[in-house]
This record gives sequence, structure tokens and C-alpha cells, in this order.
Amino acid sequence: MVLTVLGGGVLPAQDSVPVHEATTVSEVATNTPAPVDEHALKEQIISSATSSEKGKAMLEEAVKGKSLDFVQTYLKHEHNAYDGHTVLEHACMKVPFSPPADGQPCPDCGKVVYNRNPEGAFPAWSFHYTGSKEQYSRFPIPLSIYATAEEGMSLWQKLVHRVQVDNFNLAATIIFLLAIMHTFLAPKFQTLAHHLEKRHKQRLRDEKFMILHPEQRIPVSFASTLCHFLGEVEVVFGLWIVPFFFVCCHYYSMEDFLRYIDHDTSFTEPLFVAVVMVVASSRPIYRLAENTLKFSASLGKGTPAAWWLSVLCIAPLLGSFITEPAAMTLAAILLGKKFYQLKPSSALCYATIALLFVNVSVGGTLTHFAAPPIVMVAGKWDWDMLHMVTHFGWKAVVGIIISNIIYFFIFAKEFKRLEEVQRINSAFDGAVPTTWEDRQDIIPVWVYGVSIFFLVWTVMFAHHPAIFIGGFMFFLGFTMATPQYQNAFSIKVPMLVAFFLAGLLIMGGVQGWWMQPVLQALAELGGTITMGIASILTAFNDNAAVTFLASTVPNLQEEIKYAIVAGAVTGGGLTVIANAPNPAGQAILGKYFKSGISALRLFLWAALPTAIMFCMFNFIR
Repeated sequence: MVLTVLGGGVLPAQDSVPVHEATTVSEVATNTPAPVDEHALKEQIISSATSSEKGKAMLEEAVKGKSLDFVQTYLKHEHNAYDGHTVLEHACMKVPFSPPADGQPCPDCGKVVYNRNPEGAFPAWSFHYTGSKEQYSRFPIPLSIYATAEEGMSLWQKLVHRVQVDNFNLAATIIFLLAIMHTFLAPKFQTLAHHLEKRHKQRLRDEKFMILHPEQRIPVSFASTLCHFLGEVEVVFGLWIVPFFFVCCHYYSMEDFLRYIDHDTSFTEPLFVAVVMVVASSRPIYRLAENTLKFSASLGKGTPAAWWLSVLCIAPLLGSFITEPAAMTLAAILLGKKFYQLKPSSALCYATIALLFVNVSVGGTLTHFAAPPIVMVAGKWDWDMLHMVTHFGWKAVVGIIISNIIYFFIFAKEFKRLEEVQRINSAFDGAVPTTWEDRQDIIPVWVYGVSIFFLVWTVMFAHHPAIFIGGFMFFLGFTMATPQYQNAFSIKVPMLVAFFLAGLLIMGGVQGWWMQPVLQALAELGGTITMGIASILTAFNDNAAVTFLASTVPNLQEEIKYAIVAGAVTGGGLTVIANAPNPAGQAILGKYFKSGISALRLFLWAALPTAIMFCMFNFIR
């Protein structure tokens, strides 16, 4: 007896009968196996594959017109879509799950599944469940899967249910919150690092340490270096990826973590920010921005206050056209050279950077194609440039001007003092040769043109990393070929900023389990409360993530859509992590703050302009 295995079903085959020479033709015909009934075999395969009546019915529908080989290959997987478990049960079981094959019905909802990659290996979650793209890692569980089981639940019940379904949700969020707390404590680590370094140097003096060889290095304090590292805001989220990795491996596997990094997380934005920071900080682009803003500053006779107002009013609006990271980079460089070098008071330092963050966040609302939080929803909600200008843009311009004028009058006496400092510095600079970086020699028009071309190229292909990175390689070659017109630039700061954003993307990508139901609940609270809570959520996550999750919530009213986006851009200056360009501004201007930028003081100084923007967006419809 020979056994034939088909899709887990064991079928008896006909006994093999040898044909001897004496066997008659009729005998041969009698012993020949009957034709295989393909329909009967499929029924037997279905019966052996699942005990669920619903699963059987859906599987019968799925295999219509399919070959036995197709059915056999698909059902070899121990946990397939028709094995009797619901999709949510599969998620709780944490087993590899083969979703319905392309063009076949879903056993949960009955809708036909269309996968984008039907020929390749099955992802952990297909397009049918994610609603956007295939997800190759088993975490996070696609948000749509929770919906059926959560009908009628309150917000708190939904959150508790999602933690019960997958404890990974809570663990990942705890790691994320600890990273946010670390950003607030970063200045404390910097202060401790300076104290330990000072004590270490005193110990070396007491021991009468001497350099005995030209290549010998002075010993450093490991504790001081460690604290200095922990005090660098740009490394915070990258640092907390380490415990996040162990959490992923504990609840899932290393393979899932690697799939999440390799396939499910896009690092295009961090790469773009790093590249555009370098290009925008090149000497030709900086000089062009300086000369452009010099006209408006000249209306105030080029005083520190005039430059301050010019940069904070005009530069943020450029974010609607050359992207917010580029606008932030140019504004921060100009503020550093024209304002921060005059050593303003600590209060004015914080007020300025807070205004910069808030203004850049709302300044990108004039168009629908430049600011990440707007790009996330513009296509799905059919918001064009006219819609952005009439509903958001003009309010942002008015709010920026009002905020700047209020802070200008608050620090009027301070600006007078800085004007005197500027006058003294100018007299001193006339007697002392300027540095090479501050030289005022003429840059040829063609150098300006090529530099602008590379900036435009980077912005145009912001969503295509292979293209803009290729252009960046040519840009580096161009700067090497024209050293007499360039200044030396450091790759370190842009790389640290990219590292910060990459860490934020990795951990922020698994926070949708609590953010989406919160945004859904907001729809029932009205526009004002929705905008306020969206602003608060933005302070603890990138505003692009907030608007993206809002775009996944079905049937939102226009008022709620407006409130969520307005709240997201309004709160974009409250913290460093609230808006993607903020780390770039902090990295450039952080050196002007003695003990690093305090997250709490930044939050407090950003509160007033944030409130002004909130009023502009909320009370003017």
C-alpha cells in the first residue's frame, strides 16, 4: 500500500499490480486505477486543514479554480488564515501566520485580499490588514485587527485590552517614555560631566602629572566621558534602542526586530535631514540666505534686533518651499552668527530658540508638499495649496508676527544692550583680521547656481534616498573642486541629528496602539479639546506621526481633521522631539547654552507662542 500526502491529508493509493505477459487486455483495464476525483481530494484537504465551519466555508471559496499543488503548498503552513483561529487570536498566539493568498477571501471579514507581493514570501501581515503596505515583522499588531473585538469599549477598556492582547505594547511604551524623560534630564548629565572633569583635572594636578612623550595623551575621566555622552540629546533615542532591542527579542524574536528595521521602518527622513543640513549650511547657500535677509534687516539698520526679527519672521516661512529642515538649518546658522555670538542673556537665548521651533513648525503650512505633518494627510484628505493657505497659512503668518513682536518688547532693554555689544565688536573686528570663514570675498554666480541646484535636487527627491544621496556625493565633489569659495563643514552634527531621528522613528513606530484610540476618542470631544490634546501628544512624539495616525482613522469630520493637524503643528515647538527639524536647530545652537539646552526651560518659553498659535488656529475659522 502506498500513501499519498496532500496538504496534510493522507490518502490511500491503489495497490500496484504488475502486468504479466499472460495478463489479458480486459484484466489490465480492470486493474488500472480510476481517475482521481480532484473535487473530492480538495474536500478531504479542507476537512483535514481546519475544524472551523467558517474556516471550511471560506477555504472552499478560496480554492475554487486553484490547482491541488497551490492548495497543498499553501496549507503546508501550520498556521494559515483558515486554521480555525481568528486573526486576533493569531496575534495573541504570536505564531508565524500565513495571510490569505492574493485574490482569496479573508476568513475574518470575507473581503477579497489583494497583496502587493503575491509572488514573494508571505509577510507577517499583508496589505489587507495593515491598510498601507506589507508588514514583515509580527510587531506591532496592525491596528485594524483590534477593531472587531473592541466594539462598544471605552478608551480605557481599549487600552487595557490591547495590553492584554500583547504585553509588548506596554513594554515598548515604557521604554519610549524613559527615553523622553532622558531628554529632560540631559542637562543634568552635562552638569555632572563638567563637575567630574574638573575634579579629575584637580587630581592630576595634585599628582603632578607630566607629559613625558609628544604622543602621550592626558588621561581622561571615564565617568565624566560617560556622563557627557548621556547628556548629548542627539544620542538619547539611539541609546534607548538597546533596551528596546531586548524587549523585542523577549516578546518576539531577533528575526522580527531585524525585519522591523530592514523592511517596516523607513529611514528616508533622517537621511534627508542629514543631507539637507550639509547642503544648506554650505557657504554659498548661507551667503545667499544672509544677503536675502540682509535687506529686511537693513530696514532696522542691521542691529541685533533687526536681524532677530528678520530671521524669525521670514526664515520659518521658507519651510513651506525648501522644506522645514533646510529652513531650520539656515535660520539657526544665521541666528548663531548674527545674534547668539553677542552672548544674550539666558532668558533671551531660550526665548529665541523656542520661537524658532514654534515658528518653523507652523511656517510649513503655506503649502501641501513640504512639511512632513502636512504631507502625511494632504493626499488622503485632498488638501491642495489653496486649502492650506486659506485654512492654515495666513493664520500661521499672523501668529508668527504677533509672537515675535511680543517677545521683542519683553526683551527691548536686552536688545539695546546687544546693540552696544555689536558696536564694540565691530570696532574691534576692524582692527583685527577676520577669520577665514567670515571672509567677504565675492562668490561667482555659477558657484551660487550649482549650489542652489544641489539644494533643489535634494528637496525635489526628498522621498527617494538613492537619488538625493547620489546627488550629495556629487555635491561633496563640487565642494572639493571649489575650496576657495567654500568653508569647512562637519558631518558630525548632521549624522547625530539623523541618529536622533532614526531612534525616534524606531520607537515611535510602535506607539500607534495607544495613539490611534486616543485620536478616535478626540472626535467625540469637539474641535477645541481635540486641538489641545493633539498639541500635547505632539510634544511627546513627532507631529508627523500624530497626523499619520489621524489619517488612518475612518470617517473623521472635517472639523476634527483640521483640529488634529492644527494641534500637531501648533505643538511642534514644545520639545525637541515634537518636530523633525528641531534636533537640527538644537545641534547648531546648543553650543551657545552653557549646560546644554534644558528641555523644561525650552517648554516654558515655547508655551506663550504655542498659546498664540493655538488661538489663531482655534478661534479664527
